[in-house]
Amino acid sequence: QVQLVESGGGLVQAGGSLRLSCAASGGTFSFYGMGWFRQAPGKEREFVATISRNGGRTYHADSVKGRFTISRDNAKNTVYLQMNSLKPEDTALYYCAARLWSDDGYWSPRDVPSWGQGTQVTVSS
Repeated sequence: QVQLVESGGGLVQAGGSLRLSCAASGGTFSFYGMGWFRQAPGKEREFVATISRNGGRTYHADSVKGRFTISRDNAKNTVYLQMNSLKPEDTALYYCAARLWSDDGYWSPRDVPSWGQGTQVTVSS
């Protein structure tokens, strides 16, 4: 299974921006569809975005559409989440996800076999 390590989280004021990164190792990165999820305290893990294996197609949750953008660099084995116009309700632990031979579209957390350890994003009002 591919191993995933997220980075880039932090504390930011409402309206600010952050870029999360997820570095993958232990597998052929271009074979994996990649995604981002988030989980706030006391809430279930929530789908954020996915990207196809070649990066040509993306899918974003309605709650982040127009503010967040998922992208990937297969040469660097890395997937990114650019987050703009952040809101306090975006505060959560953000997780990177990988699914072999999958592409974009909605993923249920139950469908994801490989997770990173998470990176905390806190948005202050």
